[in-house]
Formats: sequence, C-alpha cells, structure tokens
Amino acid sequence: MNLNLRPTLLSWLALLPILLLCAQPALAQTNAPENEPDTLILSDTLEYDDLKKQSIFTGNVVMTRGLMTLNADRLVMREDKQGFQHGTATVTGSPRVVIRQENPEKFEIIIARGLRAEYNGQTDEIDLIGQATVTKYVCGQPFDTISGERVKYNQRNSTYNASGGPQSAAAGGRVRSLATPSAKAEAAAAACKDAPKP
Repeated sequence: MNLNLRPTLLSWLALLPILLLCAQPALAQTNAPENEPDTLILSDTLEYDDLKKQSIFTGNVVMTRGLMTLNADRLVMREDKQGFQHGTATVTGSPRVVIRQENPEKFEIIIARGLRAEYNGQTDEIDLIGQATVTKYVCGQPFDTISGERVKYNQRNSTYNASGGPQSAAAGGRVRSLATPSAKAEAAAAACKDAPKP
C-alpha cells in the first residue's frame, strides 16, 4: 500500500456518504431541475450504511440545501428502491426541529418548527409532528401562521394540512390558523423592494 495515497483515500471514503446524498435527488427524480442545489450537512457524528442506503447524523445537525436550512439533534436520511430520498429529523435537547426556507424574489421566509420533521422525496411533502407551527414572514414581519399537533406541507402544490391533538402548539389541542390578506403581504413586499439598500 502506498502510504502517500492513504490520507486521500480516507478523505474520499469519509466524503462518500455525503456525495451520494447530494447526487441522488438529481439522479433519481426525472422531474428534478438540472441545477439541483448542493446539500451540506454538518454534525458531530455520521454513521453510513451502504447496504441500507442510510445515513445517520447526530449532534447539532445543520443541513443546508439551496435556500433551505434545517436544524435538529438527529437526522436520518435514507433512499428507497426507486431512488427517492426520505429524511427524519428529531430533537432531544433542543426545543424543536427548525426548518427555514427563503424566497428572496417575494421577500418571504417560511419558518417551520416541530418536535419531529419527516420528508418524503417521492411526494415532496414535509410533515411536522408535535407542537408544529409554520409561519410565513414577508420583509421580516409575520403574516400567516398555522399551528397544530401536526402540519403537513406539500411543496409541489403549496398545500397545507393541519390537525390538532394533545401535542398541539395551539391552545386546547386545536388547530390555529391566522391568514393575512394577500394584499397586505404584497404591500409589505413592495415596500421592502422599494426600501433603500444599506
């Protein structure tokens, strides 16, 4: 064995799970855009099982993919037989899993929180479970909020489903939805667009 090649080989082996995770969505989904964003995952530990097509990230997990960021204590990523990715993010010490999605064109930020978050790459749905809230901010101000025990968001058709229960983020175990008229959100975005840049 050539000892000069060993650090390079070990470096590539350590990066292999991350490279596989980054490459799979673009390869597996026929409707995926050509310019699929890279996925960067930072954590304290990583376990990868090639036979199960599964990666387990633990300890202060921060996943960034394009303009989306996820924070959790643990993230399990797996790939199904059709090549679609599935992920489950959970917390143990942190208050809740946090997902932050930016939309700079509309001056919007969506912040979603829950005790658990599940992603289904085949259906393109994010399911927040336990003390779930999803809030839309326009130009830094909150506009729409949905709270419940469970909030499911379908990214393909921009639809939400929410249900109440004993772990609801809303009072009385109910679903709470606050919707601001779209004219107010559009006015806030226009004001933000016209504001002088620092």
